[in-house]
Amino acid sequence: MDSSDYYIPAAALWLCLAVKLPALLKAWRDPLVRTVCLVIALGGAGFVFAAPPTIAAVNRISGVPNASSLLVYVIISAFSASCLLLIVHWRGGPPEYVQRVSRRWRIGYMLVVTALVALFLLGDAPVERRTDFDTYYASAPFIGEMILLYLLAHMTAALVTTVLCWRWALQVHGWLRAGLWTLCLGWLLNLSFSSLKLAAVAAHWSGQDWDMLSTTLSPLFSALAAPCATIGFLLPLIGPRTAAAGRALAAYRRLGPLWSELSSASPRSSLAAPIPWYASPHVHLTRREAGIQDGLSLVRPHLDDAVRACARSAAEAAGSSRAEADLVGLAAMVSAAAQATRLDRAETPLVPGDSAVAAVRASLVGVARTLRTSPVVAAVRSDAAKSSPLSVKDGEKSPT
Repeated sequence: MDSSDYYIPAAALWLCLAVKLPALLKAWRDPLVRTVCLVIALGGAGFVFAAPPTIAAVNRISGVPNASSLLVYVIISAFSASCLLLIVHWRGGPPEYVQRVSRRWRIGYMLVVTALVALFLLGDAPVERRTDFDTYYASAPFIGEMILLYLLAHMTAALVTTVLCWRWALQVHGWLRAGLWTLCLGWLLNLSFSSLKLAAVAAHWSGQDWDMLSTTLSPLFSALAAPCATIGFLLPLIGPRTAAAGRALAAYRRLGPLWSELSSASPRSSLAAPIPWYASPHVHLTRREAGIQDGLSLVRPHLDDAVRACARSAAEAAGSSRAEADLVGLAAMVSAAAQATRLDRAETPLVPGDSAVAAVRASLVGVARTLRTSPVVAAVRSDAAKSSPLSVKDGEKSPT
């Protein structure tokens, strides 16, 4: 793998960490939030310190050949423990149970890290190996045991996390299930990473050369595993928010024709106060809905039930269903009232449409769609703009 194959995944993971930092600052006492950020941070650190240029720099600065290998092992072991802790806190349960299981995993992996450091200090690895440390020193006293311990600890975390996520995914639905299946994929890739390295080490013990499994193939699985694991953890957190934002944006766009129609009633002033362009879709939708309500109040004196009845009859004569014809009548009445307000007409409708305001407010999206698509409404709007009397004869598709 090139250096970029290590640094690009690290940058992606740390970008996710930057997104989560505000939540960490707000809820830093929450163990779930802390553990999520720790998993992302350690995942990125694992890639950075496993990159050959970083390995060379760490060894040079420390003055100890292969000190970077020990550092990478410690980081990956901590990452494995953090993922296990995250699953425990995420799934929840009785506080005593969560604390007990978390404490066991923390103690277990603290012992693993301590043993890794002790074995490295007891062993001798004088020749710097930037890409094949695992297989080169597989048979070295104490160093070989350190490598084996690291791989077994990583495989244990991968197996346990995969099983926990698999069982949990079968019990839940929605974004949580999607996140858990993604986690399963990520940890199966992690399991493949450590299994390939263990196979290469075992082959070295038997005098075989399977170094390619450790130096070339396993890093590819690792590069795929970390993003999958991170996405799996973040998906249930950001998925519902993203979906809600998408729904708000879709509703905002669907209300556009009604907003434009009512805005034409008072072209010199906006229906609602301006907001920053970068405001959330929910804020934009709230502003548009509030502006439409104010716009309906503005055109209310010119709402004419006669216009609504005539347009509804024309729509039914053209083959529209009863529900669609009702929307056509409401849209035509609003359009005519907007034009009358813009032209500042003084006449009062013979049949005020005050009773229809509630119907319009209950069908904003339907009225907005009809304003854009109905030829009957387009004809009413055209006649209203010409200041001509409005009438729609039964059986005709448009006013005459």
